Amino acid sequence: MTRPRFNRILLKLSGEALMGEGAFGIDPATTARLAGEIKAAREAGHEICIVVGGGNIFRGLAAAAKGFDRTSADYMGMLATVMNALAMQNALEDIDVDTRVLSAIPMATISEPYIRRRAVRHMEKGRVVIFAAGTGNPYFTTDTAAALRAAEMGCNALFKGTSVDGIYDADPKKVAGATRYDSVSFQQVLSDDLKVMDASAVALCRDNNIPIVVFNIREQGNLASVLDGHGTATIVQN
Repeated sequence: MTRPRFNRILLKLSGEALMGEGAFGIDPATTARLAGEIKAAREAGHEICIVVGGGNIFRGLAAAAKGFDRTSADYMGMLATVMNALAMQNALEDIDVDTRVLSAIPMATISEPYIRRRAVRHMEKGRVVIFAAGTGNPYFTTDTAAALRAAEMGCNALFKGTSVDGIYDADPKKVAGATRYDSVSFQQVLSDDLKVMDASAVALCRDNNIPIVVFNIREQGNLASVLDGHGTATIVQN
């Protein structure tokens, strides 16, 4: 299936994507590889902004389940996303990609505050923009932050980089005969609870007509291939 070529995209990376083969933390080699993929996509003419999760360092929802105050746990998770954003910025700037980190929680010493017009201007100047600290509010995931920023930046699509090559009707790691979708509607994702992103993120993309493209970020060169309309992926759209 040939997909449309999107110009401005938001790339959503899970914190786990930065771990490589490790059990936690940030793997410099993996981060450098991801930076190379982003640079190749940028050189192909795409405008890119990024939201990175924090699950490789701290997962607020899991901590809340173990007795942490949910609000405090979520703020701790937001701080983890800032660490990941700085790691990605460092990897990108190491290969001469001009990058800015904008945090929803003001941290003037290490990042710029999130101001929509400033973020748009950075993208117009050809910079990669990394959004850190989620939405800046507890009880919202980085999936929802990605959908929100994609809408605010006027992105043509939200690209969700995962460890599988699309959306299946069952977990392909557990069910051998799981079927992969080439295309699926937002309504089916919500009604069948397909676990692409959390429901609020899917609904936000649906309401703003922002397609979600789910692909395997662990496969070398796959981001540029999927951005070009080729490669294996699933597109969620109205």
